[in-house]
Amino acid sequence: MKICIKNGNIISMDESKDYILYNTDVLIDGNKIIKIDKNINVDENTQIINADNKVVIPGLINAHAHVPMSIFRETLDGYNLQDWLSKKIWPLEDKLTQEDIYYASYLTYLEMIKSGVTTINDMYFMTDEIISSALDSGIRLQTTRTFIGSNKKDLERLEELDTLIGKYKEDTITFNLGIHGLYTTTSSFIDECLEFNKKHNLNIHMHFCENEKEVSDIKNTYNLNPVDILEGKFNNQKLILAHCVKLTKEDIIKLSKLNVSVVHCPVSNLKLGCGIANINEMLNNNINVCLGTDGQGSGSNLDLFEVMKFTALLQKGINENAKLLPSYEVLKMATINGAKALNLSDKIGSIEVGKLADIIIIDIDDIKIKPVNNLLSEIVYNVKSNNVEATIINGKILMKDKKLINDNEDKIVIECNKIINRISNN
Repeated sequence: MKICIKNGNIISMDESKDYILYNTDVLIDGNKIIKIDKNINVDENTQIINADNKVVIPGLINAHAHVPMSIFRETLDGYNLQDWLSKKIWPLEDKLTQEDIYYASYLTYLEMIKSGVTTINDMYFMTDEIISSALDSGIRLQTTRTFIGSNKKDLERLEELDTLIGKYKEDTITFNLGIHGLYTTTSSFIDECLEFNKKHNLNIHMHFCENEKEVSDIKNTYNLNPVDILEGKFNNQKLILAHCVKLTKEDIIKLSKLNVSVVHCPVSNLKLGCGIANINEMLNNNINVCLGTDGQGSGSNLDLFEVMKFTALLQKGINENAKLLPSYEVLKMATINGAKALNLSDKIGSIEVGKLADIIIIDIDDIKIKPVNNLLSEIVYNVKSNNVEATIINGKILMKDKKLINDNEDKIVIECNKIINRISNN
């Protein structure tokens, strides 16, 4: 089926052209964008979406999250990171069933669709159920089967990942290799993961230097600084490093010589009391920086518009320089930079002919957005997730006029309430 988005104001993120195309149409055939122009003629079988006075942008990319943690929203108060994980979350996670993971993931996917997030980079376990839920919901998933430790069970999970990669060939599903963190994983098991990756050449996705205790634990275990371990073991790998809060300028210079993307998660880092990553220094060293929410347990929600605003304001504030991070650079982090991190920039992250149709439409008929003096700044500072009117993923309309096409939200919420009630009371 063809879809034509008519007369929208397109922020394409295609840096080879004007980045704002006013009163322009986008024609989609199947799952791809086939034409971008004014006044495209369409036949009677084409579905029309009127985008008059609306903004059309690429779907947002959440480059670091924990998909089933929707059910752990607002469980953090009173804990630091390590205590929250060891005393609160890991004991609850031990009680989760495969069905629980399916429904908790689905709740996240519905939140994504309603928030304009079309792709998410997950890091969790029970990956089969996370993928199954993703396929049923229609979102785009890069999934990271996460490994902790070095025991026999972990080695079996590498075989599980190998099976999953062979099993799922859908356009919307891709894979990472996940090492939870250097502080939770032994050197010998990392070697096993790297040997495994010779076959698949996957991105390696891990938490990195999120807080001072993590850095201290790594130094005590390895007798090396964290970045030096990356230089020694991971210098031929493509890395997706979440957080990177506790890095010195020297660390950042070293990282810039590796194949690294950093996922900045400012809301989660603030809530956990970890600090503020110096992403301005990373950008100055040509490191690809993208954005993530982390799981809802620490990040509260999947609102990447909120994350964009925090990103810009924090860097201006800590550096006492209002000129830092122009709005377009921040929007790149939420779109094309995320696509680059996930090795998907040839497919998503911008609105270009030939790319997959992951597109959102934003309603700016909102008092907090008027008058529109600078469209890019409005997107970064004033638009919220509830301004998203339509979400298209892989050429399929999943939300239109702020209404989900597959409206099973009530059922999913009921199931998730049952899950958290059961595991909290046992």
